[in-house]
Order: sequence, then C-alpha cells, then structure tokens
Amino acid sequence: MSEKEILAARFEANRSHLRAVAYRMLGSSTDADDAVQEAFLRLMRSDSGGVDNLTGWLTTIVARVSLDMLRERKTRREVPVDTEVDALPASDNPERDKLMADSVGVAMLVVLETLTPAERVAFVLHDIFNVSFDEIASVVGRSPMAARQLASRGRRRVQGATPQPEADRARRREVVAAFLAASRNGDLAALLAILDPDVVLRADATAVQASIARASQDGPVLAPEIRGQSAVANIFRGRAKAAQLALVDGDTCLVFAPGGRPRVLIDFVLQNDRIGEISFIADADRVAALRIES
Repeated sequence: MSEKEILAARFEANRSHLRAVAYRMLGSSTDADDAVQEAFLRLMRSDSGGVDNLTGWLTTIVARVSLDMLRERKTRREVPVDTEVDALPASDNPERDKLMADSVGVAMLVVLETLTPAERVAFVLHDIFNVSFDEIASVVGRSPMAARQLASRGRRRVQGATPQPEADRARRREVVAAFLAASRNGDLAALLAILDPDVVLRADATAVQASIARASQDGPVLAPEIRGQSAVANIFRGRAKAAQLALVDGDTCLVFAPGGRPRVLIDFVLQNDRIGEISFIADADRVAALRIES
C-alpha cells in the first residue's frame, strides 16, 4: 500500500469517532459529515508522517473546522439542529458517554446552540471527549485557563445552573472596561484593585519581540510570563490608549486595530470578579483565526 492509502485506511478507522465529535458540536448530520470530509482532505494534503497520535491530531482538525462552521453559522443566525437525533457513534470514553446519554438529544442540542462557538467547542471536547485544556486552547486560540473558563460556562448552561453566562459576560465587560479606563488614566490604585494578587500576564513570541523593538519609544518590555499585581499594573499604567473593547466569541477583550485591522488581542480570564490572567496575542495567524467584533 502507498503512504496515502495507509493514511486513508487509518482515517477510516477513526471516522466514527470524528463524526461523533463533529455531530455533538454541530448538531447536524450533514454539517458533521462535511466537517469530517474536510478533515480527510486536510490529512491528504498534509505532511502527517511525524504525527504520533493521529486520532488526537484528527480530532483537533475536526474541532477547528467545526469551530469555523459554528462562527459562520452565528454570523448568519442559523440554527440547523436535526429534528430527530441520530444514534450517535460512541466516543472514546464509555463511562462519560453513559453519564451524558440522557441529555444527548434534541433538547441538549438546542441548549448547545445558545452557547458561543468557543464555549460549545470547549465544553464538548472536554466534558464529552476528555480532551485536555492545553489541546483545547490550541483549537480556540486562547490560553488553557481561558479554555477552562469557556468549558465551565458551557457546562453551567447545559446543566441549567446559575449564574447564567449572560451575567458572566456582562460582569466581564464591566471589569475589562474598568481596566481599560484605569490603564488609560494611569490610575495605579484602580489597576491594583482590578487585578488578582496572583495575576499572570502571558505574551506570545510576536508580542515579546514587538515590545523589545519599541523599547526605545518608552513602551513596556514584555516577557513570556510576568506575575504579580504590581508588575502587571506597571506594564499597563498610562498605556492602552489605542486599545478598543471588542467581542471575541462573545467575550469582551481589548484589541489594537490600527487602520481598522486587528493586530494585537488582549484576552482576560476573571477569577472572583478580578482579572487573574491576561494574554497578549500578536501572532498574525492566531489573530486572523479569531472572529473579532467591535
């Protein structure tokens, strides 16, 4: 057998699992089949010879394709939930499947449609397929802590618990807006009040390199990780004047968009109504993959 034929055979061995992933995310047999087919085409075009865990790799691809489809669906305000749920293929976690079995039906799919695309993907991958938050983070383009928060919000909605995600998002917008105002005004006391004592700021390699290049212009020099209220507050004090509030999958973030083109995203994770994590995302591919709305 040729290498392509071997890959195709390995894909077929995973097809049932991949369709289960896509169906739970998309709620439509047709869309799930489309997502699986797109994953197959990407596999055939890729150099996957060095991939140790092909099932995990394919799951990630299907998740990314499904996330793109969900985002496009939200833009068009479509809700293509099957009126009769197929007998879903089993996931790779029978015990978890048993716990979820009663809620996997039309009712659950309708509830999942109320989640943001990123919440839905994070919840399905983690709670149904036991994918780690590190892996989910690479799918949704956020940090592992942010991915954990997305899954938690999705879980609360599915379980009908309180507080509702809408209240979470409203409070997040208030906190991020207050952080932006304190940053612009150089209000150190206000910044310290908004930041968790153990706050951590993480910056990707592109953001770090850009900050070093602008150091001569009195800009803050970033590091891959900066910890503590005072250190993080001083990074933002008197700055962020060009930042704007924006929505990313329903979450309020900050974006720098010179000329109307998003270049840098600042993402937040809240802990007890204070900011516990801040992520600088400047990598062009990561920023372009996110659906950013003003």
